[in-house]
This record gives sequence, structure tokens and C-alpha cells, in this order.
Amino acid sequence: MKAAPASNSPAGWLLRLATLSLLILYPIAWFAPLMRAGLLPIFGLSEISVMTGLQSLWASDIALALIVTVFALIAPFVKTIGLVLVQSNLLDNRTLPTLHILGKLAMADIFLIALYITVVKGIGYATIEIAWGLYLFTGCILASLILSLLTERRFQSAPGLPRSRSQSPDAPDVRRAAAPGPTGGDPRRGSTDGREPPPAK
Repeated sequence: MKAAPASNSPAGWLLRLATLSLLILYPIAWFAPLMRAGLLPIFGLSEISVMTGLQSLWASDIALALIVTVFALIAPFVKTIGLVLVQSNLLDNRTLPTLHILGKLAMADIFLIALYITVVKGIGYATIEIAWGLYLFTGCILASLILSLLTERRFQSAPGLPRSRSQSPDAPDVRRAAAPGPTGGDPRRGSTDGREPPPAK
């Protein structure tokens, strides 16, 4: 009985479904309110999200805003798309190291740590309330790290990688058995000039 591919097993379907859900949850987390901040609650609190923070950054520092946009938003999203393609057997397993490097370049986790530091430092100077978007953004980043590790463990050992010529069962055997020598002679010796040996008298 032939074993089912890693992507068609129940665990493979569950892994793919969880990764696909990140493609929906990531954009929601970008626009969701991360926190509400203000000097005094009676004057109202302003909601802060990833997108509103990027809008302010684009207005003040374009270069930094471009770096944050590429490495904190686009890179994690592209990595998630790559994981889905690998899990669906639409992308070669050999791209997993590239996706791993892309994950290291992604700054979503660093961006999240910076948000938490901002919350802790701002508590003494203003009124800050943590909103549900911060928990969603945290969950997306942690889920992305876990799903990436599970995908690498599951699909790096899965069949489908090219085998070398020496390992292929269909590779022709280049070794030849020693040709038998002429009648009455040493069987390890044969004709070296391609002519038939003379008949024995």
C-alpha cells in the first residue's frame, strides 16, 4: 500500500488550513485597533493600529516607513503564501531554506516587541488601553513561527526531492562483468582488438 503524500494526509490538510487562515487574519490585524491612547480619558482616546502608525510614519520619515512596510508587513505575508504553496505541492520543497531566510528578514516580531515597549513606557505619561487587535497581531506572529517550523519538519523529509544518479533505482549499471576469454585460455582475459579468436586445432 502506497503511503499518502504529506500534503494529502489529515495532518497536512489541517496544517494547510491553519496557514491559509493567516492570509485572512493578517490583514485584519493590520487594521484592528492595537491600543487606545490619550492624555486623559475624559478627552477621549485615539485608536492606534498598524496602518495608522504607518500613515504617520510615511508622513514623517519615508525611508523608515518603506523599511517597516516591506519587512514588517509584506515579507511575513509573502512567506505565508510560500508556505501554503509548499504545503499544496505547488512549490518545490527546496524553497523552504529560502522561505526560512525570508522569515528571518521579516520584522513582524521585532515590530511587535516595539509595540509592547511603547505600551509599557507610555503608561506613566498617558492613558493607554490595550485593544483586541494587539492580541490578534500577537497570535498571528506566534502562529506563523509555529506553522513555519511544522512545515519545515514535515516537508523537508517528504518524498519528491530529486535523487542522485547513484541513488536512482532506474540508473543503468555502468559496471560490466569480465568478458570470458578464448576457449582453453584464462577466463579473465579476452580479445582486446575486437577480433574473434582462431579456432582451436
